[in-house]
Amino acid sequence: MQKVHSNSALFTTCEQPWFVLNSSQYSVIASAHPAISHFYALDVAHTANVMLAIPDGCVDIVVDCDSTRPTARVCGTPLQARQVELLENHHYFGVRFTPGVIPGFINALAEELTEQELNLLEVTPLAQQFFDEVIKTPLLSEQMNVFERCLVPDALRKTTDLTASVIRTVLAHKGDIRIQQLEERSGYTTRTIHRQFTQDTGMTPKAFCRIIRCQAALHSINSEQDLSFSELAMELGFTDQSHFLRDFKKLVSTTPHDYQQRITQGAYTQRLMQSRAAA
Repeated sequence: MQKVHSNSALFTTCEQPWFVLNSSQYSVIASAHPAISHFYALDVAHTANVMLAIPDGCVDIVVDCDSTRPTARVCGTPLQARQVELLENHHYFGVRFTPGVIPGFINALAEELTEQELNLLEVTPLAQQFFDEVIKTPLLSEQMNVFERCLVPDALRKTTDLTASVIRTVLAHKGDIRIQQLEERSGYTTRTIHRQFTQDTGMTPKAFCRIIRCQAALHSINSEQDLSFSELAMELGFTDQSHFLRDFKKLVSTTPHDYQQRITQGAYTQRLMQSRAAA
């Protein structure tokens, strides 16, 4: 969906297709900051279906800019598709961090974010000025500037070299790597990798690999025509097509074929092209 300004060898897309398909307007601005994937804004359509968040390995800050009851949430990655509350006809500003990154200004453990939503104003003393200004600012570029001024200086939480290395390796392999291979590459035991990675990200290495592999599948379906699902399953290292179908349905809440039909009918790619032009 959106590419981050980083090493082109890494898989760096972060797909939330149900957000795009249920929006009357969706805009994106990529970020050069190493902790941030991109900024986005969406107006939820009055005809929106059930809004689902799917696993992407990312933490999001989501601000409902409603004039009467604005809110700001920190949303950790789900581990399977789950329903989220985004209200019809409301305008939202969002910040999506890069996979595996926990914002440095959040006073919460990584494990307290995974599959959870927290009130932004309760987990960082720095958020009040950002919140007060961003809900008064209609343009995505201006909202981005408010965030960069108020919160970006503390956006990158210090993580261990081991976890940073594992994240890079998993992204470079699009999630198709086993824990034993990570052990061989890093020189650390499986137990140490599991403990440190979970402590730093709130996810196990296995869960993170699974998420990134599914995100790679989404990216391929979104961007390629005449795609063979059996070939895609093989390319991404699934044991067989049935394994791919089971994983995809659990994480995306539909089959690859049904998903492909929905993004075609919903003009998914065209919406994103318009978003980039608008940004």
